[in-house]
Amino acid sequence: MIDVVIIGGGVIGCAVARELSRYDLSVSLLEKTDDICNGQSKANTAIIHGGYDAKPGTLKAKFNVLGNKMYDEICKELDVPYKWNTSLVVSFGQNGHAKLEELKEQGIKNGVLGLSIIGQDELRKREPNIGSTAYEALLVTNGGIVCPYELTQAYAENAAVNGVEFYRNAEVTGVEKIDGGWKVTSKAGTFTAKAVVNCAGLYSDVINNMVSEDKLKIVPRRGEYYIVDKNYADMFHAAIFQLPTKMGKGILVSPTVDGTVLLGPTAEDIDDKTDTRTTAFGLSKVLKYASLTWEDIPRKKFITTFSGLRAHCDRDDFVLGEAPDAPMFFNAAGVESPGLTSSPAIGVYLAEMIADKLDSKKKENFNPIRKGIPKFREMSDEERAKAISANPDYAKIVCRCETVTEAEIREAIRRPVGARSVDGIKRRTRAGMGRCQAGFCTPRTLEILCEELHISPLEVTKFGGDSKYIDSYLFEKGDNENA
Repeated sequence: MIDVVIIGGGVIGCAVARELSRYDLSVSLLEKTDDICNGQSKANTAIIHGGYDAKPGTLKAKFNVLGNKMYDEICKELDVPYKWNTSLVVSFGQNGHAKLEELKEQGIKNGVLGLSIIGQDELRKREPNIGSTAYEALLVTNGGIVCPYELTQAYAENAAVNGVEFYRNAEVTGVEKIDGGWKVTSKAGTFTAKAVVNCAGLYSDVINNMVSEDKLKIVPRRGEYYIVDKNYADMFHAAIFQLPTKMGKGILVSPTVDGTVLLGPTAEDIDDKTDTRTTAFGLSKVLKYASLTWEDIPRKKFITTFSGLRAHCDRDDFVLGEAPDAPMFFNAAGVESPGLTSSPAIGVYLAEMIADKLDSKKKENFNPIRKGIPKFREMSDEERAKAISANPDYAKIVCRCETVTEAEIREAIRRPVGARSVDGIKRRTRAGMGRCQAGFCTPRTLEILCEELHISPLEVTKFGGDSKYIDSYLFEKGDNENA
């Protein structure tokens, strides 16, 4: 019997794993897909929220503010790109002042500092490209942006280095109480543990409802997005929101830490927890409302669209902590926005609670530092020459759009909890995320995966499961050259 099983390898599960690895505990994390960060954590607005939006007194409000304050330290320790670029909540027209005041007062009650309402002159000074009907805005000085998948990977890598075991393709099919703990049945085997942490995202209700009469219901809330080419990276400085509604924070226009511009998301409650389609209706809605913020959206410069699902709980708040009728079963359920912002604080909160229950002390040899893969595109000429001298694979460009080298791709595979698919490489290096959307780099990426993992081209997938690139028929006929 080990000490802790974590179910789910998104940003919350990996944050909890990293924080538990500070303690003298045996910890295993089970992820249902072929890779960490394969669910809602990979497809969101990438915002470090200030904390003005959540209702005072909620767990969302509490952990948003706590998590926001931890980002300087956590991103420096884990070498994750982030930026305090501020947020603006904009009123288009003269009828939004009361709502902006309400958001400001709500933020103050939540403990957010640096909130102010600015008029047209200041707004246009800050954002000269904002739409002509923009009238005033709530300025959130502690708003920022971060790379959500790199943060999740960093949590996981640091947790693994500090002793956490990661199991992929390990969908949990059962959780039941046994003497002294829990039995967790998965497609990667059966685990027994003193404690279980439910970080299963969209499926956190399914896991909770296996063991508790305090039932949860998670509704998938789909959000659709556009990504605009890097040529427009300087159009806006802040993450620009519109006045929120009961369905969410509205359509935003925001720069990303990688230099693109994000438009979205919509908010549509659906039934299918796997339905990440983009739709004509949803994308047209994004354009309709984003055009208030950015009137001349360069529609010929979209490089991709995507959608993500948020785990909206029927309680309209995070569900954190020990289930009332299931001792040593801990929930991190219903963690939608501002879940990314809250992740450092949620990780600490649950890890401290579990360590206390298990009477575990902190390790003396915990290493909080993780270094990211050196990015060739960000190096000076001198740094590039030095990198190539140390590793000639840095001289081989695989992804032209994002200037990603063979050295970076091989490193992404070799790392703790490394890439096992083309999408896994994409999220770790940005190979395939540029203008041509993997049109150029995919063949070489497939070859490198085969070389590093010692697998056949027939086994390489886009994102695990049945998402294979190459049809076995050609190989069966012996037509290897044409295949």
